[in-house]
Amino acid sequence: MKTREIIFWILVLISLAIAGWYLFGNSPTFEQTILVLILTITFGIGTKVAMIGEKINLIEKRFNFLANDFKKHINKK
Repeated sequence: MKTREIIFWILVLISLAIAGWYLFGNSPTFEQTILVLILTITFGIGTKVAMIGEKINLIEKRFNFLANDFKKHINKK
């Protein structure tokens, strides 16, 4: 597991704990509970976007290598 996945799961557990705390009383306000939930979701989305960006860069590099191979093959004829 990567550190961002560990942080995400810790945030999920904190969000669930605060949501449960809100449901059973003597808790933070509704807005604070929603804020923690929104922060967790935002962090999750951010990590997914970063992972997608890394994959796109890798695909772009592979495509460039493939294009160079085709150019070399065409020039040999």
